[in-house]
Amino acid sequence: MTKDIYILGIETSCDETAAAIVRNGTETVANVVASQIASHQRFGGVVPEIASRHHVEQITLVLEEVFHEAQLDWDEIDAIAVTKGPGLVGALLVGVNAAKALAFARQKPLIGVHHIAGHIYANRLEKEFQFPLLALIVSGGHTELVLMTEHGKYELIGETRDDAAGEAYDKVARMLKLPYPGGPEIDRLAARGEEIISFPRAWLEDGSYDFSFSGLKSAVINKMHNVQQRGETLKPEDIAASFQASVVEVLTEKTYRAAREHQVQQVIVAGGVAANRGLRKKLDERFAGTDIPLLIPPLELCTDNAAMIAAAGTISYGQGKRAGLDLNANASLLLN
Repeated sequence: MTKDIYILGIETSCDETAAAIVRNGTETVANVVASQIASHQRFGGVVPEIASRHHVEQITLVLEEVFHEAQLDWDEIDAIAVTKGPGLVGALLVGVNAAKALAFARQKPLIGVHHIAGHIYANRLEKEFQFPLLALIVSGGHTELVLMTEHGKYELIGETRDDAAGEAYDKVARMLKLPYPGGPEIDRLAARGEEIISFPRAWLEDGSYDFSFSGLKSAVINKMHNVQQRGETLKPEDIAASFQASVVEVLTEKTYRAAREHQVQQVIVAGGVAANRGLRKKLDERFAGTDIPLLIPPLELCTDNAAMIAAAGTISYGQGKRAGLDLNANASLLLN
C-alpha cells in the first residue's frame, strides 16, 4: 500500500497566523487560523509592524493547536511547507524562521511555497485538477489569469497593470467610510443596492487579458465628489452595487474569453476576493450550461490559510523540490 503523505503548512504572509496539516495534498486533517483583523481595524488597514509582532506571539500557539486538532505527532509528518513570498517581509520572516527551526530540530524536509500557488491549490482540497486549467486569482494585491498545463507549472497570461481588484475595493470602501476590511463590506452593501451608475469597464486593447482598476476607482471617487459639490446624495448601497458590477463584469468576461481561447478543461478561482458573492454569482451564471467546469473554493479556503500552503507544498514534495536552511522571505516573489 502507498503511504499517506502528511505535510505541515505554515502561513504568515499578511495578517493571519496559520498552520495546517494536509494528507496527500487533497484532504485537510487540521486547519488553524489566528486572525488579526480586530488589531488592524482602528488603523483602517494592516500595519506591518503590528502584524509581525502578532505572528511572533501566535505562531507557537497555532502550531500546538494544529497538532492537537489533528491528533498526530511529529513522526507522522513528512515535510514542512511554508509561505516564502510574496507578502509583508516582516510577517513572512516569522513563518519562514519558525519553519526552518522546526525542520532543523525535527530533521524534516523544508519546502518554500509561493503564496499565490497556495491560493490556487486551495481548490484541490475540494476537487482534483483537470489540465489544462485556467486560474483566476483575485485578492488584495493580485489580479491575475494563470494557465496551468501540469502541476506546479504556471503561465501568466493576464495581470493587473495598476490596482488589484481587492485594492480597489479597499480604497472605495474607505471613501464610503466603511470599516476594515472593506471588500466584504462593499459586497454586503452591493447586495442591497441597484446598479444605477454607469461606471467604466477597462477592457484595454483587443485580445489583452490584463486588468486595470485604477480608472474605475478614480471614477467612483470623482462621482462621489461631484455629487457632494452639487448638494445631492447617492445611496452607498447603489454606489457599491454599481462599482461591484463593473469589477465583476470585467473579471468574468476576461476569464470566460481566456478559457475558451485556451480550450481549458477547468476554471478555478482563488484569492480573498473569490469569497465575493457578486463575483461567485456572475461566474456561476457565465459558465452555466458550458462544457467548462467552474470550481470556486468554500469561503474558509478563499482567505489566507495554511491548508492551501500544505496542499501546494505536497506537489513540490512529490516533485523532489526542497529548500535549504538558508531559505529567506521574498516580499516580491514572482509566481513563474
